Amino acid sequence: MLMVLLQGAQHFVIDGRHFEIDAGTEAERSPTVFMLNIAKDSRLRFFNDSETPLRKVMISAPLPWLQRLFEVQDEAQQSVLRTFFSQHLAHFAFEPGQHIVQSAQKIMQPPPALQGELCSLYLRAQGLDLMWQSLLTMLAEKHELLPAPTLISLRYCERARDFIAGNLDRELTIGRIAREVGCSTSTLQRHFKMHFGMTVFDFIRQKRLEAARAALAQDGIPIAHAAYLAGYNNISSFTTAFRKAYGMTPSQVRAGVPRPDAQRSPPALHTPG
Repeated sequence: MLMVLLQGAQHFVIDGRHFEIDAGTEAERSPTVFMLNIAKDSRLRFFNDSETPLRKVMISAPLPWLQRLFEVQDEAQQSVLRTFFSQHLAHFAFEPGQHIVQSAQKIMQPPPALQGELCSLYLRAQGLDLMWQSLLTMLAEKHELLPAPTLISLRYCERARDFIAGNLDRELTIGRIAREVGCSTSTLQRHFKMHFGMTVFDFIRQKRLEAARAALAQDGIPIAHAAYLAGYNNISSFTTAFRKAYGMTPSQVRAGVPRPDAQRSPPALHTPG
């Protein structure tokens, strides 16, 4: 059973065991994904004791479908999945990234034009995607059992890279980026450098310097503004980092001076006499 709680609190009891999940109020939401393995016939009872309106999606998948996942994972990943699905009431919770949140919202509000079987197929596809993404997150969280780097971590790191590139003007912390892509901060920090050869913060700094350089060259913005775009409060520090990255100062780029490696004369062409 997979529950995506977008708002409100959910309290339920299964086989005498209490579970409480809280995604916050409408003003301060903290979406939560909760996975629960029900390995035998059980009695489930929900309690509606939250004053905040509940917004959630709940889906389930039979074990035979899930077991097919074992066939496409390596041995370490298979071990994690088998352990989880062999234990009655094994559970796993995490803060979802934007992709999972959007999938849940699509289930809650499917396109009005879809009717009948098409709508059923649409909802099923979104549900399977939610289940798959959540299992990937669980595998990534159990990093101590998995070889690294893996294709799973690469997927998360690529999402992190895309999120950073599209949000350079926002405050970017490791915690925020990890929540957006749906993995832990430790997983993101470790595997990002393995896959891309630099830390998350080095990548942020590089992309912001690139944005500042483009704005200087194309729009001629003031150097102080370029420093702000690159995340520097001090123009001197910005100039030093800029020169180290591009071999020239921000003023030279703004003035249209060619890069040093572009000033070399092309090889002479000789025609036969």
